[in-house]
Amino acid sequence: MLGACAVVPDGGVTTARDHVEERSIAELSRALAAGDTSSEDLVEAYIERIDAIDRAGPRLNSVIAVNPDALAQARASDLDGHRARGPLHGVPILIKDNIETRDRMPTTAGSLALRDNFTYRDAPVVARLRAAGAIILGKTNLSEWANIRSTRSMSGWSAVGGQVRNPYALDRSPCGSSSGSGAAVAASLAPAALGTETDGSVVCPAAMNGLVGFKPSVGLVSRTHIVPISHSQDTAGPMARTVEDAAILLDAMAGSDPTDDVTMNIPNRPQGFARSLRADALKGVRVGVIREGDDPALLARFDAAMTALKKAGAILVAVDKPEFEDIDETEFEVLITELKTGLNAYLATTPPAVTTRTLDDVIAFNRANAAAEMPFFAQETFEMAAKTKGLADRGYKAARAKSLRQAGREGIDAMLKKHKVALLVAPSYGQPWLIDPIHGDNFKGPSASGFPAIAGYPHLTVPMGLADGLPVGLSFIGPAWSDAMVLSAGYAFEQASRMRVPPRYLPSADVGPGLDPMR
Repeated sequence: MLGACAVVPDGGVTTARDHVEERSIAELSRALAAGDTSSEDLVEAYIERIDAIDRAGPRLNSVIAVNPDALAQARASDLDGHRARGPLHGVPILIKDNIETRDRMPTTAGSLALRDNFTYRDAPVVARLRAAGAIILGKTNLSEWANIRSTRSMSGWSAVGGQVRNPYALDRSPCGSSSGSGAAVAASLAPAALGTETDGSVVCPAAMNGLVGFKPSVGLVSRTHIVPISHSQDTAGPMARTVEDAAILLDAMAGSDPTDDVTMNIPNRPQGFARSLRADALKGVRVGVIREGDDPALLARFDAAMTALKKAGAILVAVDKPEFEDIDETEFEVLITELKTGLNAYLATTPPAVTTRTLDDVIAFNRANAAAEMPFFAQETFEMAAKTKGLADRGYKAARAKSLRQAGREGIDAMLKKHKVALLVAPSYGQPWLIDPIHGDNFKGPSASGFPAIAGYPHLTVPMGLADGLPVGLSFIGPAWSDAMVLSAGYAFEQASRMRVPPRYLPSADVGPGLDPMR
């Protein structure tokens, strides 16, 4: 059994948290089924590790709250018999703190305005995980309001949780908005976590924390009881250290929800995303290659990834990504219009203790509490959203139609058709940037998230090693509802490459003696 501590052969003592480091869902599930550990032991081990690494030590600030009911849930799971409900039975999972759970934890979205948001209801996506036997270990920190409050925000910062740190280099951004989920899983504070994405908020923190992150097709996973930004682009997604673990989570998460209309048109899907993973999935498959960026270290990792794709049997085809000068502006108009409508509707369902009932109320709250809520950046995006004219506005409708056409039919679909390829690969992002409370995010490099986010298509990032000591990811992007194919392609690459490197919690990037000006 995995207890609080154990004596190692050399006479030293190893703590329980050492037994869960770099352990996958699949490994934990097998250990539980074999009786080598228990859910209660796992929860205790992860809580001990959170105390040592997140609260002290490197102080990642990635876990905003530990579930006070997690141990009781684990004990009940142990009595229930492991594997009875599948590979998630008894496995602790972290949930981003804009997703509601029925546990005794508020859903804050990182804002003090929601610190009393105890809804005691599960979002359907959480209910599905719970039905599959998962233990809700706690909530993860995030970029406040999922990074939609300001154009000058600092990814990973929230008034409730503070600044999340990247476990690979503590002075580097974890990206966002699912910053805490990314840092926590990278640091083995849980084997996996849920994030949410509107544009890049799963795949960016996954790539920059050395993880697998999957943004499903919009409509595959319910958004009910998740603090919203955009009904056109929002989705929850799994974050894990392996593609198999992400697929295991997605198997539990996916499904229709009568309170979320977009989920009612899910086409037929395989018996299981995890079951459909194949190491030979890329054999003979034509893959479109988008080679972006000018950073030599990033491109070196990308070229190594292309070699691994060839090893896996892929036929690589060079693809030029179309450019649309105004797609960012049209997307932004869609997001701020839908933000006002969606957030007002969500806030109306919160408990009476939450006194901010509209977006205007939140703006007023932030002004009244500016020292705590706006010490680093303001709320100009919220203020722009407050002035939008609603979903019936012609400008909004035109912007949505245009951005959707450009990202989908004229973007991803056109690239796939023109080059006769099944899917696209590209560098997910550049390297993590320095955390900067004065200037906010200083992102440089390519970004693969825009087209699949706007179109609602699946997007997977898989680690492709370290560039200058910092994690970088490879993106796999497919057409609508090709989630199983995209996951299987990423799995085949992962098996051929094995490029993920665990974090070392360094104070800054380990660039080597030839590049470090301080040496």
